[in-house]
Amino acid sequence: MFTKWKLTGTAIAVAIAGAANANPYEPYAGTTLVVNFPAHPHYDAAIEVLDQFTEETGIEVEVDQLQYLKMRERQTLELTKDEGDYDLISYVVFSKGDYVYADQLENLARYFMNPALADPTYDQADLINGYVQNIGVAGGEKGYLPGQLGSAFGVPFGSETSVLAYNTEIFEKHGLEAPETYDELLELACQIPELEPGVGGMASRAASGHQASHAFLLHLAPLGGRVFDDNWEPRINDEAGLQAANALKTIVDCGPEGGTTFGPSEAAAAFRQGQAAMFLDSIAFAAGFEDPSQSTVAGKVGYALHPMGVQRASQTGGFGIGIPKNAQNKEAAFLLLQWLTSKHGDKLVAMQGGNPSRFSTYADPEVQAAFPYSETFGEALKYADPDWRPIIPVWGGINADIGTTMSQVLTEGLDPQEALDGVAERARATMEEAGYYTWADKE
Repeated sequence: MFTKWKLTGTAIAVAIAGAANANPYEPYAGTTLVVNFPAHPHYDAAIEVLDQFTEETGIEVEVDQLQYLKMRERQTLELTKDEGDYDLISYVVFSKGDYVYADQLENLARYFMNPALADPTYDQADLINGYVQNIGVAGGEKGYLPGQLGSAFGVPFGSETSVLAYNTEIFEKHGLEAPETYDELLELACQIPELEPGVGGMASRAASGHQASHAFLLHLAPLGGRVFDDNWEPRINDEAGLQAANALKTIVDCGPEGGTTFGPSEAAAAFRQGQAAMFLDSIAFAAGFEDPSQSTVAGKVGYALHPMGVQRASQTGGFGIGIPKNAQNKEAAFLLLQWLTSKHGDKLVAMQGGNPSRFSTYADPEVQAAFPYSETFGEALKYADPDWRPIIPVWGGINADIGTTMSQVLTEGLDPQEALDGVAERARATMEEAGYYTWADKE
């Protein structure tokens, strides 16, 4: 049922001054944790360091690794059991609202308050702010963001922002510069196929459903748009929304062949194999671009900030890790969560090609030497937008509607304004049914 990573090793005694001279891992040595991870470059890197966790703690780990949308389907069933099979789960960012609202994730406060479990050197302030806000905290502003009454239900792990990767060989050959603005980006996207026949301008997600929605939202925030205004009224069909839809259509029309079926892996593969000159998406794919065993552009990739529209607003998404309410080994699971996201664990995963969750990891000289693009990624995080999509319980249906409708724009010639007007109308009906306008008339 699971890909088993039964890892041997003995716990290392940790001397703690005072009356409690004990190894904090000792009570859990011999425990086997079952974790649910996505098939994703960051988690491939994390799996590489799990043997070291077992060597240091004596806690064994089994990994059930699934494609991330299938992972969500499995978790939807698993989290409703009285006793679950998973002790620790990775969840994609848009699942946060669903799981918290359904009371399926542990509030982490009591674990971080427990002196027998909480590492005093963990340094929460070093975790990347936008990632924590986007992936870890709920109960504050708008319900899904931090605020005075918010609390952490997960920790970013495999979280990501968007940067532009470009083929320096093609750009230098034709005297091109990395685009700073959306106008420059869209001009280059259609200019490059004319300069390099057979090469698409930019590879993008576009497959119907979640992928097309993600691709549209990637451009919506920089161009000044939002799905809803502050009163939950849809504004996806305003001028900024129309610009984002047209931008995506231009990119896909001038992109590599077959682009309308691309998910993130297919788009990354097109760039990696030289079929597209640019790639604007997650930083998670950078390590693969630089791996000569799988990439024809290794050593020929430049990295730049997500281009500016009316503002810089790169996406903030990816994954976090949390403890299910129905987990059977919660304390040991917390120790694994804490170890993986500690400064020590974060650097270990980063050195295997994973995405850092800490400012200190991006600033680490050894990490920067191994992955020169780390400095650019650290700069990009200044503009990561934790609110680039609304992580509310009804988002799944609205997100799917955006994605299928945008696919009709890309493949069937549906007018973008007509498409967005329809999404806005249906989104408002969904929000009304869910009760978002209950308080609208209250003063």
